[in-house]
Amino acid sequence: MPLASWIALGVSIVVSVSLVSAVHWLLTHQLSKVWRVAGPLVKRCRASAYAAAIVVGANIALPDSRAFDDWSWYLAFRHGMLIALIASLTWLALTVAYAVTDTVLDKLSVKNADTDRKSRRIQTQVKLLRRVVATVIGVLAVAAILFTFDSVKPLGAGLLTSAGLIGIVAGVAAQSTLGNLFAGLQLAFSDALRINDVVVVEGEWGRIEELSLTNVIVRIWDERRLVLPVSHFTNHPFENWTKHGSQVTGKVMFRVDWEVPIEKLREEVGSYVTNHPLWDGRRWSLQATDVLENGLIEVRVVVTTADTDAQWDLCCDVREHMVAYITENYPQALPRHRTEFAGDEENAYAARWPTSAFRRAEPSRANGSTEEG
Repeated sequence: MPLASWIALGVSIVVSVSLVSAVHWLLTHQLSKVWRVAGPLVKRCRASAYAAAIVVGANIALPDSRAFDDWSWYLAFRHGMLIALIASLTWLALTVAYAVTDTVLDKLSVKNADTDRKSRRIQTQVKLLRRVVATVIGVLAVAAILFTFDSVKPLGAGLLTSAGLIGIVAGVAAQSTLGNLFAGLQLAFSDALRINDVVVVEGEWGRIEELSLTNVIVRIWDERRLVLPVSHFTNHPFENWTKHGSQVTGKVMFRVDWEVPIEKLREEVGSYVTNHPLWDGRRWSLQATDVLENGLIEVRVVVTTADTDAQWDLCCDVREHMVAYITENYPQALPRHRTEFAGDEENAYAARWPTSAFRRAEPSRANGSTEEG
């Protein structure tokens, strides 16, 4: 390649990189305060923008390949630069898409409390759509790169000709993948599941950490991750504790002896709950919900909280407080089992019915007969 071509190539690359540097400076120092997207663009697109600038500048300055028909290496180099151009522009397009959606997600994350269902729903949909767009852009880029090869072009024409048959075969082969894809879209846009939703699935309590095109990742309370296919949530029932809001009701069950004064327990629970910082002020109650056969009664305390984390903590606090209160003030009401032994039968009978009013029949020691008096 002549020296002039090398000089033109270098100048083109320098100019392209300078333009990107100027845009970077403008976004960082001038537009970042007035344009919300400027920050994410600088953060996401810096490397991809410089790579695209170098490749675009080089492709612009490359001389016509017809002047180098005898140079097979140049034809291969030119083809490689074309592939690099498609790859770099694809990378730039992906980072721009992610930068734009980052702006939306950052704005929503400020409102992303458990009480803001709309923010979490939009956040879930934006993340899922971003993955769909990234997948489509990636597939188109790979197809464009493949079609730069002369040997692949006839194959592409044949595929387009037999698109119906290929579509059927591909649909059968990728039935599970396509099912997960549509299941993910159904979950996101039907508002059945959102990022940070509190769910109970497969007997595990946790929060939705990630919703992709294929899997749903549930962050369990003990920091484990439960990975399930998206189709699992459309084919099996699950509990969503934050479907219409984050407010929940918790219950505490405990068993006490019949001698416990229920009204005193109710007063103590009311005093404790209404002064607890985790109670949301909606309602509380204490009720005897069952009478058991072993001489115990079942008591249930119900409290309301703003979210599931507060519900767990408040229920534990109420349970600990009531155990300490009953133990200290009504130890006779602690759960106990009553047993009467055979040797104590006469004493118990005599204490209940005096002999002047009733004397129990006793067997005769001489002949085994029974005397009544």
